[in-house]
Amino acid sequence: MTLEQIARGLLVLGAAIAVLGGVLLLLSRVGRVPHVPGDIVLDRPGLTVYLPLGTSVLLSLILTLAAVLYAHIRR
Repeated sequence: MTLEQIARGLLVLGAAIAVLGGVLLLLSRVGRVPHVPGDIVLDRPGLTVYLPLGTSVLLSLILTLAAVLYAHIRR
């Protein structure tokens, strides 16, 4: 791996982190993170537990698709 490839990878990673930060800022202004089907919320007096199972699966699919597309474009 050359220094140029490492630099490009770091730039892409930095851009992805910046986009994620922007999305989180927008979501914080909305007031709450939207739930997707499959997320489990247990709400008891004095305790709320949020298990984002559906969100985890969706995020995994999106990241896998992005990695496959990146690998395909890189060929």
